[in-house]
Amino acid sequence: MKPDTLVKFNSISEYHAFSQFEKPTHPLVSVVRFDEFCIPENCLPGSIMYDFYSINLKKGFDGKIRYGQQYYDFDEGVMAFYAPRQVIKIETGVSKIPEGYTLSVHPDFLQGTSLGAKMQEYGFFSYASNEALHLSEREEIIISGIFENLRNEIRSSTDVHTQDVVISHIDMLLSYSNRFYNRQFITRKAANNTIVAQLETLLNNHFENGSGLPTAQFLASQLNISANYLGDMLRQHTGMNTQQHIHNKIIDKAKELLTTTNQSVAEIAYKIGFEHPQSFNKLFKNKTNQSPLQYRQSFE
Repeated sequence: MKPDTLVKFNSISEYHAFSQFEKPTHPLVSVVRFDEFCIPENCLPGSIMYDFYSINLKKGFDGKIRYGQQYYDFDEGVMAFYAPRQVIKIETGVSKIPEGYTLSVHPDFLQGTSLGAKMQEYGFFSYASNEALHLSEREEIIISGIFENLRNEIRSSTDVHTQDVVISHIDMLLSYSNRFYNRQFITRKAANNTIVAQLETLLNNHFENGSGLPTAQFLASQLNISANYLGDMLRQHTGMNTQQHIHNKIIDKAKELLTTTNQSVAEIAYKIGFEHPQSFNKLFKNKTNQSPLQYRQSFE
C-alpha cells in the first residue's frame, strides 16, 4: 500500500480478515499472537485506525510509530495502548513481524460493567501519554501469562460466565499495566500534553458539567487556536474533522449513561446538551444503527 494509506477497522472481524487471522470467536473481543499475522510487507498500511481498544505486547518491533502529535517511544519488550478512533502511523518500514500479543476490545463489550465505567481513568489510552510501557523480565512474564489466559478463555466455548471471566482478566491486565506505568514514571518523564490530549480533557469535562453541546468554535477558543487549525489538526491526527470528533464523544457518553443509569432517553439527551430529544435520537441511530432505547434493551 501507499505510505499515506489510512486503513480503518470498524469491527474486530474486519481487522481479523485484513490480517488473515482466523474468524474471531467473539465479535467484540479477541487475542491474537503476532506470529499469526499473514500480511505481505507491501500490503502494510501507512496508518491504522481502530473502532475499538487495542492493547499490545510487542518484542522485536523495528518500525517507528507515531501516535497523536509525537513519536511513540518503542523498544524491546514494550506495551502499547490505543483508544478507539485514534490514528496510529507507521512511519518507517517493518522488516519483521514482532513477537507478542494484541488484544482487541470493542467498547460495547465493556458497556454496563465496572471496567467500562473506569476506562477513561487509564491515562495510557490518551494522546497525553505517548510513551510505551517498558517491561522488566518479571513484568513481561506476568503480562504474557494474562494474555495467554485471555486467549484461551476467548477461544473456548462461550457460556453465561464468559463475559465476566474475560472482563476480570482485562481488568487485571490493565491494573498491572497501571502499576508498571507508575513504576516507570518514577524515573522516566511523562510526555507533555498535546493539543489533542487537551481537547479530550476539555470534551470530557464539558459533558460531565452538562453545559450544552460544544461547537468547533467554542473548543478552538478554549484551546487558543482557530477553528480551521483545530479541524486541520484533527483530520491529520485522528482522521476526523471537529464535528465528527464531537459526535463520537456524544455517542460514547450516551452509551455510558444508557447502560449505567436509569435515566430516560429524554433526560440523557438533555444532560448531554440537546434541546430536543428527537435530534439526539436521530444522531444516535445514524451512528449506531440502533435507537437509544434499542441499545439500552440489548444490555438488559
